[in-house]
Amino acid sequence: MTSGSDLSVALEAVRAGAAALTATYGAVLERTYKSETDFATAADIAAERAILDVIRRARPDDGFLGEELGDAGAATRDRVWLVDPLCGTLNYAATTPLFCVNVALRGPDGTAVAAVGDPSAGEIYWADGGRFGVEGRSAPAGPNRLVDVDVDWAPNGLPIGTRLIADAGFRSRFGARVSSTSLALAWVATGRRAAYLVDGRHEGSVHFAAGLALCEAAGCVVSDFRGRPVHTGEGILAAADAETHAVLLEIVAALT
Repeated sequence: MTSGSDLSVALEAVRAGAAALTATYGAVLERTYKSETDFATAADIAAERAILDVIRRARPDDGFLGEELGDAGAATRDRVWLVDPLCGTLNYAATTPLFCVNVALRGPDGTAVAAVGDPSAGEIYWADGGRFGVEGRSAPAGPNRLVDVDVDWAPNGLPIGTRLIADAGFRSRFGARVSSTSLALAWVATGRRAAYLVDGRHEGSVHFAAGLALCEAAGCVVSDFRGRPVHTGEGILAAADAETHAVLLEIVAALT
């Protein structure tokens, strides 16, 4: 086991995944379809293997749960690395620079460390316990009322994102943006977005673990759609401040 910290392992793993994605960005890649609208590319696989190599060398006794390569000891280990090697595959395949690499370490007491890498911007957002930081970011975020709403996830009818975009009360106060990547959560943590919302239950998900850890470490307000602790019930609402969170909770309550 390496003498480096868990955070250093997470950062190294994210850098390895980002390098793999950068190497094939813009290339025509083989696709494996998971549904009619969702697929993985060869880049997803290559990035996850690069991340797994780092973790296996540094933390051989830990478990691993990846979006593409699946479970390696995740059910029997106290420490499990949750990996989404390419969050935003549809954007990546369309050569749209809105995608990221997610790595989080889940321990007995929850997410211990997390890192989200944005290869296009050369930035890595990280959380380590109560600490939050960004590598490579040169300018602070300005005040904004932009809210990312996820319209892809709809377990119980019309997605909340679609209903929000059509709501006059929401439109009078916020500007809607739609992103298919957990960069949205990283942007809430840094103040580039006022909030992010998504339907469904996502506890233990490789897609959301790292981004939620960033928001919590940065002091954002994170809950389900009823204002309870996240994962208690339906939906995720992450807001940069308490006022925004309260306003969005009221709007969501009227729509659900």
